[in-house]
Amino acid sequence: MAEQQLTSRRPYLIRALYDWVLDNGLTPHLLVAADAPGVDVPRQFVTDDGKITVNVSPGAVRGLSLDNEMIHFSARFSGANYNVVVPPGAVLALYARENGEGMLFGEVETPEEGPAPVATDDGGTEDVSQADNARDDEAKKKRAHLKVVK
Repeated sequence: MAEQQLTSRRPYLIRALYDWVLDNGLTPHLLVAADAPGVDVPRQFVTDDGKITVNVSPGAVRGLSLDNEMIHFSARFSGANYNVVVPPGAVLALYARENGEGMLFGEVETPEEGPAPVATDDGGTEDVSQADNARDDEAKKKRAHLKVVK
């Protein structure tokens, strides 16, 4: 039986944290890995370490959409409008400006396409074994780390 490929939990957590920050009268900010695939942000505001922090409060952005596949909104940067596009996997943190409360997500999360097919001796293909998947999962656990961003 094939293992079910689960969707990323990051977009769901982003939406929940966004609502929580607003419900508490605070200002939600996104910390984004600007160099991640699919990110479209004004480059002049990206820091030397490749990150950008964006105020996503209702008063600061227009047309905010926190979808599973993409985050879209329009914002003004130094007086100029810019349509920002961010895949949820490129969001490194969502936090409240006033007190830093929120969540760090860690490293950039790229969409996985599932196990790659492997050629068999009879000329067919089959999915990568569960042992290979377990080995990959162990490697991911060892790489994962969190750091405090203020």
